[in-house]
Amino acid sequence: MTDEYKTITGDKIGEGSYTESKSRFLAFAHHVDNIDDIKSLLNQYKKTYYDARHICYAYMLGNERIVFRANDDGEPNNTAGKPLLGQINSKELTDILIVVVRYYGGIKLGTSRLTVAYRTAAALAIENSIIEVLQVKKNFTFSFPYEKTKEVMKILKEISPEILHQNFEQECSMTVAVRLRDAVLLETMIKKIL
Repeated sequence: MTDEYKTITGDKIGEGSYTESKSRFLAFAHHVDNIDDIKSLLNQYKKTYYDARHICYAYMLGNERIVFRANDDGEPNNTAGKPLLGQINSKELTDILIVVVRYYGGIKLGTSRLTVAYRTAAALAIENSIIEVLQVKKNFTFSFPYEKTKEVMKILKEISPEILHQNFEQECSMTVAVRLRDAVLLETMIKKIL
């Protein structure tokens, strides 16, 4: 099991546009953390682009990449949502929502050209995003006597977890976020000195 995953940063919305036979496809790639984020963004797009013919989307959530959905919003089956999800999968991304807004240009494209248009728009939105590799972390909380502080800090320096909370009193405690691959090692090393 890997403890890294790829996503796009939340600092920038990736945008792309594509025109095919007078139909315009406006694509947007967002970093999302949960279903509520997705619902909120989709509601915003429906309000902003109320005059568009279709607002299609696909998303992938979680470092294991098992929570996903694709929606064609009235386009022929698998011509919109599936190509968007295909672009997400081709880049092995997660925690991402891609929305493509279509303004119909009056000319029917047929399923193959429609699929290419949605796929191309999504690819442009991803291309204009910033992709980052993140680590899966596990939170680990432990307590130790004050006199063991030096030994604990030596272990933390070696493994370099992110310190989320620390308390140095009579009985000390810490909560750290450690990279998944180092979680068992950290736990073993801490138990060994206590």
